[in-house]
Amino acid sequence: MTQSVAQAYKWPESVLVVIHAPNGLVLLIQRIDSGTWQSVTGSKDTPDEPWQDTARREVMEETGIDVHAPGHRLLDWGLENVYDIYPRYLHRYPPGVTRNTERVFGLTVPEAGAVRLHPEEHTEWCWLPWREAADRVFSPSNAEAILSLPRFGLVST
Repeated sequence: MTQSVAQAYKWPESVLVVIHAPNGLVLLIQRIDSGTWQSVTGSKDTPDEPWQDTARREVMEETGIDVHAPGHRLLDWGLENVYDIYPRYLHRYPPGVTRNTERVFGLTVPEAGAVRLHPEEHTEWCWLPWREAADRVFSPSNAEAILSLPRFGLVST
């Protein structure tokens, strides 16, 4: 089966958003396709979509959290990870694209609360202490981002 010319490919730039509460709890969501745990992630819709807009959109789509709600603070950490796209996902990108750039954000929420998952992407959610959350996530860049929370003064060690 060949792909249609109109096939919509993902753009190889994405965000990783670590959602956390002041008490050190971190929100994790479980992927439906692999069963792995992660923070919010997602690709830009277009090459010129601002990173902030991608982060806001993905947080809303995947958790139902509005980053503009009172007490919420979305912060671009100024960190980028570049990594090889897993072979099982290469078909989602234009031919020849093998690497992705991931921009890291943190979202502080006033407290750990219930979220509304996107039913086609995630099956479960949980709030864990930040060190436990770092141990549970599948992606090394996600674990590293969670472990960066103290460096930004967002949790105490």
